[in-house]
Amino acid sequence: MVSVETTQLEDVGQAAEGGTEEGYERGLGSRQVQMIAIGGAIGVGLFMGAGANIAKAGPSIVLMYALAGAVVFLIMRALGELLLYRPVSGSFAEYAREFLGPFFGFATGWTYWLNWVVTGMAELTAAAIYIHFWFPAIPQWFSALTFLVVLFGVNLISVKIFGEVEFWFSMIKVTAIIGMIVIGLGVLTLGFSQVGDTASASNLYAHHGFFPTGIGSSLMTLQGVMFAYLAVELVGVTAGESENPEKTLPKAINTLPWRIVFFYVGALLIILSVVKWTEFHEGESPFVKAFSEMGIPLAAGVVNFVVLTAALSSCNSGMYSTGRMLRDLAANEQAPKIFGKLNSRKSPAFGITASVLLMGVGVVLNYLVPEKAFAYVTSVATAAGIWTWMMILCSHIRYRRALRAGLLRRSPFPAPGGAVASAVALAFLLMVTCLIAYDSEARISLYVGAVWAVLLAGGWFRLRGRERAKAAQGQPGSGTEELSGAGVGE
Repeated sequence: MVSVETTQLEDVGQAAEGGTEEGYERGLGSRQVQMIAIGGAIGVGLFMGAGANIAKAGPSIVLMYALAGAVVFLIMRALGELLLYRPVSGSFAEYAREFLGPFFGFATGWTYWLNWVVTGMAELTAAAIYIHFWFPAIPQWFSALTFLVVLFGVNLISVKIFGEVEFWFSMIKVTAIIGMIVIGLGVLTLGFSQVGDTASASNLYAHHGFFPTGIGSSLMTLQGVMFAYLAVELVGVTAGESENPEKTLPKAINTLPWRIVFFYVGALLIILSVVKWTEFHEGESPFVKAFSEMGIPLAAGVVNFVVLTAALSSCNSGMYSTGRMLRDLAANEQAPKIFGKLNSRKSPAFGITASVLLMGVGVVLNYLVPEKAFAYVTSVATAAGIWTWMMILCSHIRYRRALRAGLLRRSPFPAPGGAVASAVALAFLLMVTCLIAYDSEARISLYVGAVWAVLLAGGWFRLRGRERAKAAQGQPGSGTEELSGAGVGE
């Protein structure tokens, strides 16, 4: 293996100390970064996806969310250490490129882009369905198109507008969860509502035990549980546009365990105590079901509004991150140069536009295909998200190796457990991948992943061929040839 020259590593460290100069506006304040981090942990995966998971695992689903949440925290602390070592907007791809080699940076950037484009397709369709709940006369395609255009405009105007919109989207979700928990606690302690006589913590074990369908069935829900946590890493993409990343990012990451305990574990414990798990079914929101059982008026409408907000928030975040990833790839000549341009408001307009156009195609496709298309799309997003998390962990392990060798500057935000904790989290993600392969419905994501891997390999070899042709003609290239094999520790 070939190591990066010490002088090169010193230059990287000095660049990190001096801050990044990517051309972006550092327009995300502490308030917005904190709420983006909080909102990233609350999405459709909780409001809708938890229903299917409860039906499969019963009360033990709470343990699955807690277990997955602990692993996600290890991933985020590993990312946090890298972010404070060198805060850049294309964080995952940049770190994969630096520590694992240029191909992994190329693959990670494009895969994360695919993740958000696919998620955007699903979320826009979901948002249109939620609008149909109130206004059945409005065509589904019209609602989806309206949301697409509005969010597109928000992302083009400025990062400050994006941050403000995402702040309020997240505020709605957070307020709703808090309200649901407070009402649930009231039912349990004061006994009001239609389920006041049967609501009890004993519902967590009284109906065939805590693992009513077996431990194996509980483990099989981990793939769906992991989808619920997708987007927590979005705080890493904001690094290049945060006003004070050295302060805001550690605070946002360190509060993640509390958010998981409160919003996921706490909310599900309350709901499953108020209403027995056998009442929940796939395809319905457990929150809507719980409030309907309580007999609280307008519950379905209120939760439908919250779920709509969650879907729009996810799509908004997707547009933001895809534009940044395409620009990072363009900066390394791994995507068309036009994606590297910023508009007058310092927004990567061309990258966002290309992503939005593909999301628009997804709206049409999701409108035409059967109901299971949404589940298939989310499984593809999960597989792409797991790849991103794996690259974060592998990059962190290589960073720690270079740190022990004295080749890199120490991050002011070290991850607890270091490389060992990252290795444990990596093993967990590999286990989840095996569970996806075992599930006949989710397995389609691995088939799509195989096709995507072939496309990535083809794109990479074409890129390398172009670089070799330039080198043969004596033209300056992107440095791909020089960087080949130059990952730290290689």
